[in-house]
Amino acid sequence: MIEVDQLTKHYADLRRGHFAALDGISFRAEPGQIYGLLGPNGAGKTTALRILSTLLRPTSGTARVNGFDVVEQPSEVRHQLGFVSVNTAVYDRMTGWEMVEYFGRLYGIEPEPLRERMENLFDRLQMNELRDQLGGKMSTGMKQKVSIARAIVHDPPLVIFDEATAGLDVLVARALLQTVAELRDHGKCILFSTHIMREAEKLCDRVAIIHRGRILAEGTLEQLREQYGEPDLEELFFQLISRHEAAVHA
Repeated sequence: MIEVDQLTKHYADLRRGHFAALDGISFRAEPGQIYGLLGPNGAGKTTALRILSTLLRPTSGTARVNGFDVVEQPSEVRHQLGFVSVNTAVYDRMTGWEMVEYFGRLYGIEPEPLRERMENLFDRLQMNELRDQLGGKMSTGMKQKVSIARAIVHDPPLVIFDEATAGLDVLVARALLQTVAELRDHGKCILFSTHIMREAEKLCDRVAIIHRGRILAEGTLEQLREQYGEPDLEELFFQLISRHEAAVHA
């Protein structure tokens, strides 16, 4: 479970002066749910995810992951989550098996339980052909599979996907989305950041539309369509962004 309450992140910018990357956002994501953070580049999605994964400290507000505070209990939070992005690198001189095993050992998993867990993961993600494949010789799709496996090798209740399909070809992206849905079906809480409305419509149980560090709308797709009288999510997205831009410039 994720609980975010009035989360803010401010920066001092030499050009823009005081800049709010996040301006008091609040939301809640439940187990067995895919929660979508939808917004254009620079909306604040990645800032929020970095705070949740303890890479950044918030200026104010609170965020809790499975009851653990991201500021006060960062070590406990890191054991509760896995993080996948399109920029997640793999080690060129390690095989797929070695990379996943390495991360499992970093999480302190004992050798025998780790081997059993990895056997299950490699079967479930159809990765057995990657056991002895060096990272430097993997395709983009292969690397993404390894990234997912090492993110969930410690069986975290929460998995974060930050624009994880950006730059992937259609077949690799489709396979990744199927994996995300399967993780949700296994009871994981999934936080899914994207600017691709088709992905959100296909996957997300609940969404928040974020722009300039603020949540403009939040709810299930059905709730948002009924509230704004717009059946098309992409059109609704553009309408909300355009209105907010006009209000900011005014």
